[in-house]
Amino acid sequence: MKQLVLVLAALASPLACADTHRQVLDQLVLAAGSGASAAQGERLFRMKSDHGEAASCSACHTDDPKAAGRHVRTHKAIEPLAPVANPARFTDTAKVEKWFGRNCKEVLDRACSAQEKADFAAYMISVR
Repeated sequence: MKQLVLVLAALASPLACADTHRQVLDQLVLAAGSGASAAQGERLFRMKSDHGEAASCSACHTDDPKAAGRHVRTHKAIEPLAPVANPARFTDTAKVEKWFGRNCKEVLDRACSAQEKADFAAYMISVR
């Protein structure tokens, strides 16, 4: 019986996060003041910049948002970005804002706009 409860909890966890992912995205869209474009978010994810070693999101996160990555300098393991592969992603607004704050500055050498955040989250949440 105990194993059945654990199996059911594991199966339900991605479904439980689905509303939370949507809520986080809705907050980012509200901050942007307009809709979110998953296509624009994918362009941002795949964009190559001229800034340092981490010239793109995929430098650390790989070209596949469902795959685990590794930081280019520290070699620290990084969990997948897409919630389909990592249901904990995009479930906590404070963590999402902290993540954008750190990574936008590292990759883009500037803060991401509210629209970029909404688009990026829309793309990651749409990945299947």
